[in-house]
Amino acid sequence: MKRYAQSSPPRRRRQRGVTLFIALIVLVAMTLAAVAMMRSVDTATVVAGNIGFRQSAVNAADQGIQTAYAWLGANFGGAGIGNDSPASGYFSSVAAGETPDWYTNSASWANAFNLTLTCPATAASTDCAGNTVSYVIHRMCPVASCAPNATCAGVTNVCGQTLSSTAVSGEGVDQSAPNFFTTPPQTHYRVTVRSVGPRASIAYVQTMLRAQ
Repeated sequence: MKRYAQSSPPRRRRQRGVTLFIALIVLVAMTLAAVAMMRSVDTATVVAGNIGFRQSAVNAADQGIQTAYAWLGANFGGAGIGNDSPASGYFSSVAAGETPDWYTNSASWANAFNLTLTCPATAASTDCAGNTVSYVIHRMCPVASCAPNATCAGVTNVCGQTLSSTAVSGEGVDQSAPNFFTTPPQTHYRVTVRSVGPRASIAYVQTMLRAQ
């Protein structure tokens, strides 16, 4: 009888399965890396978009400041400035130490004045960026419907004011001179503006105005 020796398969044939396994692992790793990169890009895009909407809301709030400034300029010196005007978003007093919850309490905006904004491109009631703006004006006085420094119902209406610089320093003028005069103090008005835009972006802007 003849015996035949069994020859082993070449080494390279046995390594083909290992190469395929490694290639699959690398392919899966590259796929996961690509998915992670896409998610990172999407997140960065969303964040950038939200920042853009936020900045747009802040810019729109400037319209509220300008409108409130124009309203005060048109009404200051008249009888209406000493009384509340909820329809105009104006209140002649603010409680001592009052800090309204502008963020979560909707009652703080119950009598806010809503600006009429228009966008020619869309004919919507908002500006072209989709923002709506409202504001509230408070005269920094403790007594409503009372002139600054006057006494009403036994209470002196001591308002937040800026004294005349002439009264403080004289501004280089001899205070005993007949032409020396002082200007009346300037009463402070607090303007709070809320701007609501797309994607629930809300901006709050507050400033102090003063007038004689």
